[in-house]
Amino acid sequence: MKKTLLIVFVIFLTASVSAQELDVIVTVNYEQLQTIAKEKLEKFQQQVQDYFNSNKFTNGNWEGEKIKCTFNVFFTSSDNSTKYSGQVVITSQRPIENMQNHTLMLNVLDNSWSFRYEKNQAMYFNNADFDGLTSFLDFYAFLIIGFDMDSYYPNGGTDFFNKASDLSVRGASSQFSEGWQSTSSTYNRRVLMDNILNARYQQFRQDYFDYHYNGIDLFNNPQTKKEALTNIAKLVLNLDKAKDVIDPRSVLMKVFFDAKSGELADYLKSYWDKSIFEKLKKIDPPHLSKYDEASAEVGSIE
Repeated sequence: MKKTLLIVFVIFLTASVSAQELDVIVTVNYEQLQTIAKEKLEKFQQQVQDYFNSNKFTNGNWEGEKIKCTFNVFFTSSDNSTKYSGQVVITSQRPIENMQNHTLMLNVLDNSWSFRYEKNQAMYFNNADFDGLTSFLDFYAFLIIGFDMDSYYPNGGTDFFNKASDLSVRGASSQFSEGWQSTSSTYNRRVLMDNILNARYQQFRQDYFDYHYNGIDLFNNPQTKKEALTNIAKLVLNLDKAKDVIDPRSVLMKVFFDAKSGELADYLKSYWDKSIFEKLKKIDPPHLSKYDEASAEVGSIE
């Protein structure tokens, strides 16, 4: 997506027949299933990939690059009839302005996907009815697009997050409610959406925009590198200030740092106040080793 998409966003509610938003590669592992269940999934991988790549999930123009994503499905069980359960690893990337590199936006392990699937059944995009299979795919399409849009425009992903949130609410009352209902698990779809749309995290979403658009997009230009580092660090500093208001163990914080911890450590090696790594370790203890390694590397250079 190019920065010219900011103009498009303003009119994104207008009707259009432009290109799809996602470029998804799907892989499927069904080694844990019995032969009869595997045979019914013969075309499942291609159908899911086509579903993502053939449908449009927005109403407006989509210019520039499609969002590169992976959707890796690991089936865990089946009743050998039509019911399946599995785990999914979902990733998405965003190009860095004027660079060949991409930045990882999403890196999620969702271990609670259950649905019904008939061999060769058609998959249709239909937001009116909740379906354990396609509504799950829609949820992640909206989530991916929402994070992408938030990185180009302040709160730019809100409409897509609202759509994903609506699916999580409907999913919680469906026959496949696991993963959709609010729980205390480390990752939960419903809780993630509640976090994103909660006013307590609005400063984080503003900083998320600055981190990308006014941070990593500007970092490789010597004239704007200092400004970029200031905006990258601002996200960490504001989270440190807000640690008594927001839960650093929240699902949103887990999703963010699971994708960004390594990148943050690399960029902040250039930051002038090395105490920022101590703040990072308090905010994001699960990735402490990355911050220790980065801090030690800076110390050895100095």
